[in-house]
Amino acid sequence: MKLLDRLEECLIAFLMGAATLVIFVAVLHRYAAGVNIPYLQDWLLSLNTSWAQELCIYMFVWMAKFGAAYGVRTGIHVGVDVMVNRLQPASRKIFIVTGLLAGALFTGVIGSLGVKFVWALAQTDQISPDLELPRWIAFLCVPLGSYLMCFRFLQVCAQFLQSGNVPKHDHSHVEGIEPQPALGTLS
Repeated sequence: MKLLDRLEECLIAFLMGAATLVIFVAVLHRYAAGVNIPYLQDWLLSLNTSWAQELCIYMFVWMAKFGAAYGVRTGIHVGVDVMVNRLQPASRKIFIVTGLLAGALFTGVIGSLGVKFVWALAQTDQISPDLELPRWIAFLCVPLGSYLMCFRFLQVCAQFLQSGNVPKHDHSHVEGIEPQPALGTLS
């Protein structure tokens, strides 16, 4: 599990960083190519960065699919539980398990439909306009991300049934930074 967790985190971090770098280079290229410096401008105009926007769109879609699975695992995925938390423990448990299993069912269905779509797309010669990448590769994030999210819902459900707790993200906590003592207290 730790390997899958780390792989998921590294993929999201890589996609975020790479997309930021690609966008930065494309914008820098766009503005630098307008500067009238004889040889530099000619060289910059000979470079083609039209593919950057398409690549970033794909990277952000992949990041969103895997980020949603990460959100389920860590408790930061969007959820409205105000009413559920006010229920009696037995009723609360039923609602939480039902919600988690419904999430797993939904993402499992989306993953299966994604497999069907990607398989049909792989049988065609469709390619993306700028990258000229087979379209099925770009859309592979749908089944992969959805199945990972389905797994995460089932994982959280199993943890809840064992411990009675669902992952809860503390917005005030920053990983790697220890909390400071309050002012006026001795440490």
